[in-house]
Amino acid sequence: MNDTISLLLPIILPIVMGTVLFFMKPMKSRRPVLVYTGISLVATAVLIIPACLTVEKPIVLFYLTKALPVMLKLDGLGRFFLVMVSVVWLLAGFFSFTYMKHEKNEKRYFAFYLITYGVLVGLGCSGNLVTMYAFFEMMTIASFPLVVHNQSREAIMAGLKYLFYSFFGAYMALFGLFFLCRYTNTITFTPGGTLNMELVAGHEGLILLVAGLMILGFSVKAGMFPLHAWLPTAHPVAPAPASAALSGIIVKAGVLAILRVVFYLVGPDFLRGSWVQYMLLTLSLVTVFMGSMLAYREKVLKKRLAYSTVSQLSYILFGIALLNPIGLTGAFLHMAAHAFIKCALFLCAGAIIFRTGITNVDGLTGIGKKMPLTIWCFTIVSLGLIGIPPTGGFVSKWYLATGALDSGTYVFQYLGPIILLVSALLTAGYLLPVTIKGFFPGEDFDYVSLKKCDADAWMAVPLVVLSVLSVLIGMFPGGLVDYLTQIVGTLF
Repeated sequence: MNDTISLLLPIILPIVMGTVLFFMKPMKSRRPVLVYTGISLVATAVLIIPACLTVEKPIVLFYLTKALPVMLKLDGLGRFFLVMVSVVWLLAGFFSFTYMKHEKNEKRYFAFYLITYGVLVGLGCSGNLVTMYAFFEMMTIASFPLVVHNQSREAIMAGLKYLFYSFFGAYMALFGLFFLCRYTNTITFTPGGTLNMELVAGHEGLILLVAGLMILGFSVKAGMFPLHAWLPTAHPVAPAPASAALSGIIVKAGVLAILRVVFYLVGPDFLRGSWVQYMLLTLSLVTVFMGSMLAYREKVLKKRLAYSTVSQLSYILFGIALLNPIGLTGAFLHMAAHAFIKCALFLCAGAIIFRTGITNVDGLTGIGKKMPLTIWCFTIVSLGLIGIPPTGGFVSKWYLATGALDSGTYVFQYLGPIILLVSALLTAGYLLPVTIKGFFPGEDFDYVSLKKCDADAWMAVPLVVLSVLSVLIGMFPGGLVDYLTQIVGTLF
């Protein structure tokens, strides 16, 4: 009973608190809403700690049918995901306390922000495919109001596109669920997979098709080509903290689901050398290059960062597709590094928009003189995304390149590192000009009328914390690598 409460509380609390906040009467002051939200965020994060430290056994809540239990279970991957969610959700939430001053309907925003937090915790705690699928769908619905928050025509259309793509992908995954229930020993997540090879015998082609469709379905949320178009449309129209949460965490839900299918249900041994592996390798590398090129050409800052997310997420998918321990370790490391870095980049963009109203990169000349702390943070995390040591991005990309060279995947073992290097150069090309023009605006810049307008404490602290984290996981990766190596060791 204690374990059940430990797992249920961090799921239920933010959902209940968010629902109560949504139905509260409007208040004259925004302070009660901020205090309520802050307490809810911190309380949820605190409740996650004992759950991660103490709960080991699976907990069946109820049965949909005799063979389909709704089950919670915390394993190493789930704990890793919950930590990422909590760090990003707390920091982006606190950043919102200032940013949302210039947005309407703050109460509604914070209500759905809390509800989405609880659903994401449930996703990380899911013990089997049915439970994960249910939370995956709830996550789409709960995060939809964050995308359409300002209710402009552009936002509504972007939100509808987000829903269409998400549901299309989820239905592909649902199709696979029906078959896996028939050909697996259990749909409970088990390291190494649960296929019943006696039942699979003679139906290998069908199971590969099912696995391929599920991977493609869940990759919609991860923004992989050719189902990536929702991401650069939805991110720019959402409030900046929501964009940070979307890009830092919600897209990782797609990655989490793919990890569960590949390593906890179908199994890497069954997929290795199949057309499914080479499909994922091909599409991930195409997305890495395409996303970087589109980001390089984009002039709107938030849209540039959204295209960057498309590219960087496929670094992770490439590491998964290698189906070897080194590549998978690199994928896990890049999940963490990207979560902190991309959250910081979107928050930096939000601080710039909030203080100056500038949305285009061409208008950022001299921004480093006006907002030095913000642009220093932008610079530090940009170096991490490029993969410059000693940042976390360097460590993750090192593992990805090493894993590729050690993978025995024919042309991909050499093509992968080459495309990762080209993408890194393009990443430098679309991020560093903001820093260079920001701090070195040239002789024509009007220094006389310069007025500093940097982020306040609620904005600055999350930016600094995320910047420090992006460096620390690169300078001192040992503990994280050891933990991830333990997870990876159970999967092969």
